[in-house]
Amino acid sequence: MRLKMLAAALMIAAVPFVQAKELKSIGVTVGDLANPFFVQITKGAELEARKLAGDNVKVTLVSSGYDLGQQVSQIDNFIAAKVDMIILNAADSKGIGPAVKRAKDAGIVVVAVDVAAEGADATITSNNTQAGEMACKYISDRLKNKGNVVIINGPPVSAVQNRVEGCVTEFKKHPDIKVLSSNQNAKGSREGGLEVMTSLLAANPKIDGVFAINDPTAIGADLAAKQAQRNEFFIVGVDGSPDAEEALKRGGNTLFVATPAQDPQVMAAKAVEIGYDILQGKPAPKEPVLIPVTMIDKDNIGTYKGWTVK
Repeated sequence: MRLKMLAAALMIAAVPFVQAKELKSIGVTVGDLANPFFVQITKGAELEARKLAGDNVKVTLVSSGYDLGQQVSQIDNFIAAKVDMIILNAADSKGIGPAVKRAKDAGIVVVAVDVAAEGADATITSNNTQAGEMACKYISDRLKNKGNVVIINGPPVSAVQNRVEGCVTEFKKHPDIKVLSSNQNAKGSREGGLEVMTSLLAANPKIDGVFAINDPTAIGADLAAKQAQRNEFFIVGVDGSPDAEEALKRGGNTLFVATPAQDPQVMAAKAVEIGYDILQGKPAPKEPVLIPVTMIDKDNIGTYKGWTVK
């Protein structure tokens, strides 16, 4: 009997005990605070952190400008400041890996949001493959599966890569759809969309459809078309951003016609919630948490509630 009790005690002692950790400070680094999407990411993260840990939690919000070196420095600063959690929108999904490892080695929980980050404890994103497939099915259907299309690409992060992969998968179903370009990086910005689309218009006398990897890129592409006085095509983005919402409601001479919508505040809040659970000793999700997207166009824009804004 004593031997059984001793064996049981040894088994209990062998079970790892995870000490719940208080959330006192959180660092948030995103791609570009000039993009309203990332502003909403930071708002969602801050609101959820205060909801879970109270108003005294310290929240530091920074933008990498899609510069990997700058984001690495930001993570090192978070490590030096001894934050408890990092919410990371990676500038480069693979390149950020060593910095993530340093943070985890320092006992910091790292949660990737919107895009994957190598080595992160958990990943919360929209279903970006679905977004790309949905956007490009819209293009294919509208073109009756025949025409010249361009894909305006973006930064080397998983969200962009998955959207483009989803789009290409859809276009490959239709032999009469010709992809004229798919590798030009507009950096996910309005300015980049304007610059890349201007170049594509100069190189291609006939374009029937455009897939832009996010709404700022799509809005920039629309501006390029106006400047070039070209209107033979239409543009589909991704995000469901306020600018896209306004363009769809306004109609008129915009070429922007549709966007699979995400909700950045909800996504960021979920990232903080999962990070907090990990701090409390709960297991991290083994697979990325994928949030579905919803297709928005002029036919249903009247019922679209837009991004969560608090």
